[in-house]
Amino acid sequence: MDWTHVAFDWNRARAFLVTAEEGSLSAAARALKMTQPTLGRQVSALEEELGVTLFDRQGRGLTLTESGMALVEHVRRMGEAAGRVSLAASGQAQGAEGSVTVTASEVYAMWLLPVVAAKLRRQAPGITLEIVAANEVRDLGRREADIAIRNARPEQPDLIARQIATDSAAFYAAPRYLETLGPVARLEDLARAAFIGFDPLGRYIGYLNQIGLAVTEANFPVVSTSHLVQMEMARAGLGICAVSRGMGDGDAGLRRVLPAPPDIRYPVWLVAHREVRTSHRVRLVYDLLADTIPGLLQKRRAVP
Repeated sequence: MDWTHVAFDWNRARAFLVTAEEGSLSAAARALKMTQPTLGRQVSALEEELGVTLFDRQGRGLTLTESGMALVEHVRRMGEAAGRVSLAASGQAQGAEGSVTVTASEVYAMWLLPVVAAKLRRQAPGITLEIVAANEVRDLGRREADIAIRNARPEQPDLIARQIATDSAAFYAAPRYLETLGPVARLEDLARAAFIGFDPLGRYIGYLNQIGLAVTEANFPVVSTSHLVQMEMARAGLGICAVSRGMGDGDAGLRRVLPAPPDIRYPVWLVAHREVRTSHRVRLVYDLLADTIPGLLQKRRAVP
């Protein structure tokens, strides 16, 4: 590596990253326990060193420019690497002890978190992983969990959020149900089908109507708040359910309903309280989740 071309200062890069995550200089200054003018000078110095404008100033808020968006992920990875260096140098990975609570949907808790738990056990056996499998959003501000895996960006200003992946879903049903349904080639052909519904049902019907599927409450013989129950109902031949493709494609009891399914895509966010910056054990679990989950979402999960 030609180190003569590495021109910028890490402290300035960190100031840029935290400002991008927080959305304003004032919020970033509070997070870093710095004065706002000092932080602003660091960001401006980085822009001058790199010869680019990183933010558009809009009132009190900041928006990443195209150059800023191109750089922020690189700097974020630097920050994560710096955190791991600190853990390794201080022996925290093996010495970290205590409990870390992670909340995720039932499907993600069953599908993704066992792999993460096994890795954590090898890397930091002193940490106890508490998993809250819940489809309802848990309140990190009230310490109902330390880290959350969500499919929507949080709105609370005191939380740290990072989109780590994009997941996608398709419609699945038991083979015997598909036989009773007859030929299905287009989304419109499912207007007469039975679906396993989400609660609240009205919101789910609204989404299906929006993507071009004319269904009503009459199409839903079963409604459940549990994703796992929905899948079991579909395996029992009671109708069609929406399932993450990585999980549904590997399920021997289910088949994709449409040859060309609609593009149902949604983000995967990793969310934590600001404590993630100061707690070694929380940061270790947070980084492990960020490193592991994107790859798992691309693999098919075989369900017995």
